[in-house]
Amino acid sequence: MKKVILILSAAMVLFASFKKEAGKKKAGIFKGPETSVYRGKAWTWVELDKEGNPVRTAISINEDALNSVKIGNGTASGHHQHNDGNNIVLNFHPKASGLPFKHVWLNWNPDGHEPQGVYTKPHFDVHFYLVDVEERETFTDTVKLDASLPADYVPANHLGVHPMQAMGKHYVDLKAPELSGTPFTQTYIYGSYDSRLAFLEPMITLDFLKTTASFERSLPQPAKFQKPGYYPTKMRITKSKGVVNVILEGFVYNTAS
Repeated sequence: MKKVILILSAAMVLFASFKKEAGKKKAGIFKGPETSVYRGKAWTWVELDKEGNPVRTAISINEDALNSVKIGNGTASGHHQHNDGNNIVLNFHPKASGLPFKHVWLNWNPDGHEPQGVYTKPHFDVHFYLVDVEERETFTDTVKLDASLPADYVPANHLGVHPMQAMGKHYVDLKAPELSGTPFTQTYIYGSYDSRLAFLEPMITLDFLKTTASFERSLPQPAKFQKPGYYPTKMRITKSKGVVNVILEGFVYNTAS
């Protein structure tokens, strides 16, 4: 009997060890491939817990990129008034499959974009897409571009505007400070195509990224979700060793309803 107990105890210790090692393999920070942004680099990363669930994800942009992006002369505006070098696809590490996001489309706007006097500052649109690149590029049907998300699937006080080819329809927060006269520094946008959530988008000025050492805000949430999964509830900006991180975190699992 004592021998059986010893064998069972050893087996339990071995099982616990295997489980711990499996958790270590799932947990960690996993960096996506670096991509050139002017004379610098940008990349994604994701932090996973021991169950493989997302803790936070981010894009990182180094100072070489921030200091070399082209600044406009104030005579042009609009999402498509820039060249291909201002539209950068950032992919995730394969271990980021637990995220709702499939890729990030980083768009640099040298003159900003409409509406005039609000977002017409040099800034980045950081589109976290829930679809892959190939599907995003099919977002060209004008009827589907204009189709709105049902009210429960977009946060309260959000208005659908600016349907853009290969991008989607944008939903602005009508209570955002920049829409009440406060100078634009950062904001957060929802996006859709064919009445489905397509992207989540931090929009941040170059000046704010360069001058802000630390920033945190909560993210508006819809009442319901079309697709089950983990979704972020906070955004944070940090700066360390010549790199700025735009972080989405506070992930909460939501069921479809």
